Amino acid sequence: MSQCIFKMGKKRNIFVITMLFISVAVHATEIKINSLQELVTYASKSGNEVTMAPGVYPLTDFLTIDSMSVRSERKSYSFITFSGDNNVFNLEGVKLEVDNSLREALNAPLHNSEFLITGSDNTFQGLTIKYIGEGTALGAASLVVGGKNNILKNITLHVKGSFPYGYGDYLGKGRKNIIKHKKHSGLLVTGYNTKLYACKVYMRSFGHAFFIQGGDNTYFEDCYAEGEIRSTNEMLAETSGPAFENNFASIYTSYTGEKKIQPDYMKSLNECGFRTYSTGRVTVVNCVAKNMRVGFALAKVSLMNCEAIACERGYYLNNAVTKDCKGDAKYGPLIYLVGDEPSKIDLTLMPGESEKKVHAVATICGIGHEVSIKTSDTDNRKKAIPIMLGYGMPGSGEIASPIPPKA
Repeated sequence: MSQCIFKMGKKRNIFVITMLFISVAVHATEIKINSLQELVTYASKSGNEVTMAPGVYPLTDFLTIDSMSVRSERKSYSFITFSGDNNVFNLEGVKLEVDNSLREALNAPLHNSEFLITGSDNTFQGLTIKYIGEGTALGAASLVVGGKNNILKNITLHVKGSFPYGYGDYLGKGRKNIIKHKKHSGLLVTGYNTKLYACKVYMRSFGHAFFIQGGDNTYFEDCYAEGEIRSTNEMLAETSGPAFENNFASIYTSYTGEKKIQPDYMKSLNECGFRTYSTGRVTVVNCVAKNMRVGFALAKVSLMNCEAIACERGYYLNNAVTKDCKGDAKYGPLIYLVGDEPSKIDLTLMPGESEKKVHAVATICGIGHEVSIKTSDTDNRKKAIPIMLGYGMPGSGEIASPIPPKA
């Protein structure tokens, strides 16, 4: 590096670089704020370091139910949009409390999310967003990260507000539905070179925790996704509610040939912990998914030291490299591996089993994969559950549906 600078003219280049550094430093203004109105003001500005006083900030102190109709008429569906560039937002100890009645009153169209980052080269540290109340909307993510080179650290989302909730995807998913879902997901990445450190999403609604649509070069480290699980026997014991009213119908065909919820399975009430849709490369390091429909449903991905706990399926991978990753098969397979792009898989099957039905530890299909699945010395399983070569994944990975053969 010093040789290059010397050849280009050492004194001149050092002078230019120094002046650039001074210019950036001069324009980085330190701001202290203590209200949502001030946060919204600086969300659209650039070149600031904004520190917000710790505390609980109800969104209803800034936005009223009556104001939602005006926003709807203007087609202004997000609550706060961070459109500025080159900012640092220090939000440690800041909890933003969002009453779901605001989402319901806004009546936004499908896929209009609530908090948006559209600017670039920003750093966000320490914000917690917590949803309260029972209102629902057509379907959106809580937080969307677009732009370029944005960094999120210690961001925590507590997400609720979907319908129906308590049955996973049995009553509907996408265009297939018995009851049309009103989903509410967690954190969506659409931008380039997004980095997330120690971010957490606690899902108490039907939707994904972390997911990527169109984003490229996304990096997760020390992130955590947690959902809820529920026995299908508990669902079948209901005497009222959406499942009961629809005769416990399911959108999936089971091993029995019925399109009904089946007994003796454990079902996640949420979607994926970490999920990709038509994205560029993804790197996931030291991350955990617990109680999700899929812990890690990823393509074009490198995973290191990740863990899937009590998920319907731990990993659903395509064109992937895993190293020192682990998961259990208590309620469903450790992994479904698919694709004709070679994957290199290193997984440890964690100890523990349950009384619930599990039809495979793993299914593997495709071309050129290298797969290592190890067990620990303390693993004393009573059930013999197969690793199935040349088999794919049931439709949407439904645990009670037959596993299809696939070359």
